[in-house]
Amino acid sequence: MKINEIRPNEGATRRKIRVGRGPGSGKGKTAGRGHKGQKSRSGYSRRFGFEGGQMPLVRRLPKRGFSNYPFKKEYVGINLTMLALFENQDVITVDDFINKGIVKDIKDGIKILGNGEINRPVTVRAHKFSKSAREKIEKAGGKCEVLEP
Repeated sequence: MKINEIRPNEGATRRKIRVGRGPGSGKGKTAGRGHKGQKSRSGYSRRFGFEGGQMPLVRRLPKRGFSNYPFKKEYVGINLTMLALFENQDVITVDDFINKGIVKDIKDGIKILGNGEINRPVTVRAHKFSKSAREKIEKAGGKCEVLEP
């Protein structure tokens, strides 16, 4: 089998409908748009959620909850298992995570999460620590240093 011999399975593809190509095509003259009206015109597009003038569902339902969107903080989570990549370092900083390629884009900071184990004393400098991560690092004899955002 060669790459130029590969074909889709039988019945997997269908011919596209060519609208406005005469009466024999079955979609000639008005091209399946009917006669007159807004939807028959070119350039027509309906707004998302439009319900024909009826009050849209999104406006019929009551508002609930609270959105903290403009002040939301987004931290990049790093598990303790990733600290094993820094075997011969005593101090691990944010720059080390970037240089190793663990983190590509820091939004509001880095948070160290507690998934995994650590068995040597190490000082970790990050913006936030989960409770379990802090306990495991300190139990191994290390330190958690919180950076300012």
